[in-house]
Amino acid sequence: MSEDDKQNTHEKPRWLERLSNFLLREPEDREQLIELLHSAYANNLLDADALSMIEGVLQVSEMQVRDVMIPRSQMDVIDITDPPEKFIPFVIETAHSRFPVIEENKDDVIGILLAKDLLRYYAGEDFEVRDMLRPAVFIPESKRLNVLLKEFRSNRNHIAIVVDEYGGVAGMVTIEDVLEQIVGDIEDEYDFDETEDNIIRDVNGRYRVKALTEIADFNEALGTNFSDEEYSTIGGLVVSKFGHLPKRGEQVTFDNLSFTALRADSRRLHSMSVEMLAKPEIETETAG
Repeated sequence: MSEDDKQNTHEKPRWLERLSNFLLREPEDREQLIELLHSAYANNLLDADALSMIEGVLQVSEMQVRDVMIPRSQMDVIDITDPPEKFIPFVIETAHSRFPVIEENKDDVIGILLAKDLLRYYAGEDFEVRDMLRPAVFIPESKRLNVLLKEFRSNRNHIAIVVDEYGGVAGMVTIEDVLEQIVGDIEDEYDFDETEDNIIRDVNGRYRVKALTEIADFNEALGTNFSDEEYSTIGGLVVSKFGHLPKRGEQVTFDNLSFTALRADSRRLHSMSVEMLAKPEIETETAG
């Protein structure tokens, strides 16, 4: 065992022992427990990330699926009647790994299609979407997040369809939506790299913009004239237009621009897609 390993081995029990001794004052309720944890943080027994995650765990035990689900109106779905050549561009654009597949409408979810299964289509194999579908899991809006997370782990499922009290589809929830309540926003391979520019134009003419982009930089790149007196970042301005912290897929339009939340969690907006809309033509009267 190296010297570093020996040092880490000795430090870990010491850290746990110090924290345990600090928590010997047995809290009587959740509020006292949180107060003790904040005191432990103030005494350098916990770092900020550990404190945030512990608070997230406590929060998850009180939250229900309806609190974090993607609403029905914002679900990206595939219609079973569409041929692959029609829905594959949609799969590429949205860049999700799993898609609910519907037959007639969003109340009729017949299964889940994994994006990776589309490789068989490109391999030239006989491809029938129905044969590729995985069973859909349906859960009530009232299910506790900690219970759902346990089920996700035990059945290795990563997505569930949320139904209301009448059996209609209310939305969907993924394991990422639950974990983000504990560890904060989770980045994936389609998210911005920290080294990338704050504003990136894609092949469709839309812009991917980090929420922390300064308004002055946004104005320069897109030719807008937003004031930075009240908000210094474009994310702050957009959230003010929403009137709430948006969920992924929510849209708001103002000043001939359409803003769509790409990455957002319960704490803040991270990135968005921006599309410049055509300015309305001004009709001019001609003299008769």
